[in-house]
Amino acid sequence: MKIIVATDSFKGSLSAQRACRIIADTISKKCPDAQVVTKPMADGGEGTAEIMINNCAGQWIPEKVIGPLPNMNVEAGFVWMENSQIALVEMASASGITLLSNDLLNPMKTTTYGTGQLLKHAIERHPKEILLSIGGSATVDAGVGAAMALGWKFLDENGQCIGLGGGEIKNIKDIIPPDKKIDVKVKVLCDVDNPLYGPNGAAVIFGPQKGADSEMVKILDSAIKQFSDLIKSKLSIDVSNLPGAGAAGGLGAGAIAFMNADIVSGIDTIMNVVKLQDDLQNADWIITGEGKFDSQSLNGKVISGIVNLAKKTNTKVMVIAGDVILDKSVYRSFGIVDAIGLKEKNMTTEYAMLNCEQLLKTASNKFVEKHIIK
Repeated sequence: MKIIVATDSFKGSLSAQRACRIIADTISKKCPDAQVVTKPMADGGEGTAEIMINNCAGQWIPEKVIGPLPNMNVEAGFVWMENSQIALVEMASASGITLLSNDLLNPMKTTTYGTGQLLKHAIERHPKEILLSIGGSATVDAGVGAAMALGWKFLDENGQCIGLGGGEIKNIKDIIPPDKKIDVKVKVLCDVDNPLYGPNGAAVIFGPQKGADSEMVKILDSAIKQFSDLIKSKLSIDVSNLPGAGAAGGLGAGAIAFMNADIVSGIDTIMNVVKLQDDLQNADWIITGEGKFDSQSLNGKVISGIVNLAKKTNTKVMVIAGDVILDKSVYRSFGIVDAIGLKEKNMTTEYAMLNCEQLLKTASNKFVEKHIIK
């Protein structure tokens, strides 16, 4: 019996590494003859850097950069993978929402400038490729801040450079490219397909969780649409309806326009890097999971990527999640054999998160008893 354990993090409770270790150790105690392999996962959000360090002999290169607010300095960094000459920049380390308390969240003021500084430092190592992980942002500035750090200028009606923050986008009347553009391939690791603006765009969908009230959302959405038109006019690049353009508050679009980037599936890229398919070739089961197993889990997230890969090797898929929202009929039709939630009936989310380790052990034992020791 060979079992692969490949979960995402249980946000707010356990890292992907810790969650995988708990599941694997619990199964090994019940089934000492089973081969249990851990492959912690991420989809391009927080934790991606740690996955790359652990799986690709990556080195964390610390850098002090501007944080999500222009008056902040943060200790961030990027991953350098010497063997492959690839750099990974995780924007959450510089421009992430977890760097701010709730009272400081304001997408009119937050900026991706620090992420651009990290990209600049990574470029100085002359990598063959840069992976840009864009999950967990605090921003809705369409990547303007990051582009400014890379030498782009955005001018107002008086020909002056605009300031930092999403609230400045509405003032942009001209775009001036740097003398030297990025000459390395940038791949944006993304797990959403939202367009840049409109009902499913960066401001409307992601603005509120980053501190935007209804008026801010209207201002930002209108400004981003206007900016999109300017990009098309000045650079002959149409980012308006590209899937993923609205990710990370529009950084997806900004990366395409100002960094010549491609948007790629975060989970597919990471599964390829850690060679998960090789492990699946002779595996009986793969256990995956995350904090909440809902409809989003089946669209670009870790679970959906693993299910699609497991179909190629006829490996059975099990989900262990903090909370299981989906009906059994739905996830079974997607190709998942079973799903066990840590949060049981009448249990509060707070209790489940505080007792996540013990509940994860209990769920892992349930899996063994139900599907292995029959």
